[in-house]
Amino acid sequence: MRTLADTWTLARRSLRHITRSPDTIITVLLMPIAIMLLFVYVWGGALGEQTGSVSYIDFIVPGIVVMTVLSGISYAAVRLNMDVQSGIINRFRTMPVAPSSILGGQVASSTLSNLFSSLVVLLIAFAVGFRSEAGVTGWLVFAGILLLFTLATTWLAIFFGLLARTTEGAGAFSYVLLLLVFVSPAFVPTDSMTPLLRGFAEHQPITPVVETMRSLLVDGTAGPNVWTALAWIIGLLVVSYLLSVALYRRRAIAVHT
Repeated sequence: MRTLADTWTLARRSLRHITRSPDTIITVLLMPIAIMLLFVYVWGGALGEQTGSVSYIDFIVPGIVVMTVLSGISYAAVRLNMDVQSGIINRFRTMPVAPSSILGGQVASSTLSNLFSSLVVLLIAFAVGFRSEAGVTGWLVFAGILLLFTLATTWLAIFFGLLARTTEGAGAFSYVLLLLVFVSPAFVPTDSMTPLLRGFAEHQPITPVVETMRSLLVDGTAGPNVWTALAWIIGLLVVSYLLSVALYRRRAIAVHT
């Protein structure tokens, strides 16, 4: 109970920082919405012809949700690195708080803020024409996959936040992840890509996640890529968590010595 209480206390601290940072809100929430509207109303007429019977807004919403999460986790890395650089993390270590709550609070706040941003993006998508055939079960599975994906990528952000030497470099890793979204079937089917790009797009980790989310929302079924998506997500979650904890402990030992 003490660990949970300490984790929630530190999570609230991070959440207050988010709500008081207009640039974070603009980048994490407004930019994905702007990109969705841009693709739908500017390029949707041309790109929508490639999606077959699926309307273009229905086609791109899962990719926009993934992009929302990947935009948000960069700030978890930046905030953690700022705390490391300023010495606040070392101060927390000297306080009577559960050691696991220091990283756990960052993960909890990032996960909650990104899930909230994803919900807002979905509401805006419904407002501009998105429609889903998913039932209650489909939405629950979608929410579960989104939660796991957010946790996995957040722990990846924690690792880079601890690893980076500068605050500017802490969030730079997210650009690579965002590039993977664009080189995936998030906005156009892979059939429309050149053979080289199509081969890469069909075998990179973001693709099965986007396709599984799309299948759940559009058709109400998990689709054939669900196990591949879960394997990528769970693998990333385990590896990122272990690396983050190991790096955090190594830094703690270095400080004490």
